[in-house]
Amino acid sequence: MAFCFIALSLWSCKKDETQTVAIPGAEGTLKSSVSTVVLDKTMLTTNVITFNVSEGSFGYNGAVSNVLQVALKGTNFATVKEALLDVRPTTKSFTGLELNNLLLGLNLPTTSNSDVEFRVKSTISASFTPVYSNVVSLSARPFPLTSWIYVPGNYQGWNPATADSLVSVMGNGVYTGVIKFDGGNFKITTGKNWDVAYGSAGEDKISTTGGDISSVSAGMKQVTVDLNNNTIVIADAKVWSLIGAATPGGWDSDTDLKVVNDGTNSLWKATTTFSAGEYKFRFGHDWGTSLGGNITNLVLNGGNISMATPGTYAVTLTLSYDGTDTPKVTGGTFTLATN
Repeated sequence: MAFCFIALSLWSCKKDETQTVAIPGAEGTLKSSVSTVVLDKTMLTTNVITFNVSEGSFGYNGAVSNVLQVALKGTNFATVKEALLDVRPTTKSFTGLELNNLLLGLNLPTTSNSDVEFRVKSTISASFTPVYSNVVSLSARPFPLTSWIYVPGNYQGWNPATADSLVSVMGNGVYTGVIKFDGGNFKITTGKNWDVAYGSAGEDKISTTGGDISSVSAGMKQVTVDLNNNTIVIADAKVWSLIGAATPGGWDSDTDLKVVNDGTNSLWKATTTFSAGEYKFRFGHDWGTSLGGNITNLVLNGGNISMATPGTYAVTLTLSYDGTDTPKVTGGTFTLATN
């Protein structure tokens, strides 16, 4: 009897030591309610697509984290945007605004359809390889959410119709841009008129009953306006400029270009007088990033550009960027138009 009791105790100990072990995962599944979506502003709050989802399995009833990934078709999900899924998801629906933001995050064109791919990524910890569902293809076209507000002020004669603008690429109420101020005051208008105008309410706040806003000092300023919280931030801006023997300031002083506030930071313009000699473009009044070479092919840290025909020109610099989420300048082109 005692022997049986000891044997039973040993069996119980072994049973207590049994542990649940994760195994290599099994794929989840994904299905889409539609195969084509063309979005527009009438769909912002409407559900435009629903995915049926089953998460990946790792051999036991543990907590699995799941995200829905989307990427341009044919890229093998090299660059993805993700949407978090619920615990043990069965469906995931997107409104027009939610899906549009995902697609715009991939820098898709808004004038034609693009083929994109979705999949579910399931993980249990960093120690285990994630598993992925089947891939679902979608033909999709986002729409531009871009909107503008305007900055009439002393620098341009207080005329909303001709004032420079700030842009909200995502249409989320946050506007930004670079303005060349003369040191005088300005206001913010929602249209090219005085119907709705914001002024200073003190401590970086603005209101429709506020007074004139100070530009602090003359020069290029990065202005960010948040109409959700009625705030404004003004800071010195880093800009592209011309420098060299052919420019008014020689090699000692930059001639700044002004960015076109369209949200791309690709177009920079200035009108200036050139003399014979050489010059280059550089960013932030610093030689860390410069462009040189020739008019049709500017390259990073390229050679000096020669000005053979002195005169006054309208300069348009068009920058090229890589395709990352934090784009870096890779080169560009520029034009000189006689003025």
